[in-house]
Amino acid sequence: MIMKHFKILTGLLLVTSFAMSQQVLTMQEIESAIQSKHPALKMLDAEARSMNEEAKGAYSWMPPELGAGFFQTPYDPRFWKSMNGQPGMGAFMISGQQMFPNKKRQNAEFAFMNAQSSVATQKKDVVVNELIFTARKNYYDWIVLEKKLKVLDENNRLLKFMMQSAEIRYKNGLGKISAYYKAKAALANVENMQIMLQNEIVQKRIVINTVMNRNTEESFSVDTNYVWYGFNQAMFDSASLMKQRSDIKVIDKMMEVNKLERTAELAKLKPEFGIRYDHMTGWARQPVMFSAMAMVKIPLAKWSSKMNKAKAESLVWQNEALQNQQQMIINEASGMAANSFTELELKKKQMKLYEDQIIPALRRNFQTMQLGYEQNTEELFELFDAWEALNMTQMDYFDQLQKGLQMQAELMKILEIK
Repeated sequence: MIMKHFKILTGLLLVTSFAMSQQVLTMQEIESAIQSKHPALKMLDAEARSMNEEAKGAYSWMPPELGAGFFQTPYDPRFWKSMNGQPGMGAFMISGQQMFPNKKRQNAEFAFMNAQSSVATQKKDVVVNELIFTARKNYYDWIVLEKKLKVLDENNRLLKFMMQSAEIRYKNGLGKISAYYKAKAALANVENMQIMLQNEIVQKRIVINTVMNRNTEESFSVDTNYVWYGFNQAMFDSASLMKQRSDIKVIDKMMEVNKLERTAELAKLKPEFGIRYDHMTGWARQPVMFSAMAMVKIPLAKWSSKMNKAKAESLVWQNEALQNQQQMIINEASGMAANSFTELELKKKQMKLYEDQIIPALRRNFQTMQLGYEQNTEELFELFDAWEALNMTQMDYFDQLQKGLQMQAELMKILEIK
């Protein structure tokens, strides 16, 4: 007997120690971990860096061109030599050529290439918002699951009390056995639900660990306190959403990049200058000669500027499409936010009725039945019915709470509230 008590005490100490060792993570800590550790954000940082490095090449020049060979040399080698006092024909020529880039074109290309990284950087906020929404949604679910488990633990204790009491009364001829089996089945259902909810908690832990880029088996618990965010209708107007939404800011950046790309395309129509130098060394009394020429590329001609002008025009229409996309996103987000806000307010009113009237009344009814049962004035099946009504109502309340918290998570995602 002493050994049995010792084992029970040891087990309780181990369970208590494990529970105390579990780290409690707040939603703010999870958000910080996501922003600092998730590989998708590091990937976008690397993409932005690669674009910035590529932009440094905008100021490069075309490579110089060198050549060497015969210049005005007859095919017949006899004419290479001087004859009858006349110098020979032909020379060996070395030539070099260099084009000088247009500085305004280079500046325009650098501005365009350097601005591309701003799109990748802005996309980080979109990714962070999605990841935080995933974490918050599962965090809120976990809170409700913990609250349900707490009620189920109490139900487990109450049903065991009913069963023990029914056994004693039946043996003493004071009660019917039918209610005993009803309570026994309910206890099995409670235990089954506990297993299911504990499994759901494991799944929520895996998801949250994944978005934090941690080992999925790493153990932690959640803070079961929650706060209703103070939303208001002014948050859902177009001007507020334009300032808040990161996907709108991404489109703004894309439009800026398109404008810079258009400027770069039109800058390609500017002339570029170059120089060519040839040095000829003649033989057989030929003098040393040279040739120096200035060159210019003129891409303004109609047949050579079609591609650049067409590209510039297409970018104007791309920005027109992006503006319409922005408006579409704003309209959709505004409608979703207003709808979710209305539903959330309804859920809050329903939950207040549960908290202030329905559950307290059913709990008092159960307590009255329990007192009457202990005083042998009520039957077990009546106590069981009172418990069942209370239990079902509490579970309905938690379902409403879960839906309300999910709506809050959805609203925080739409409004990008961290």
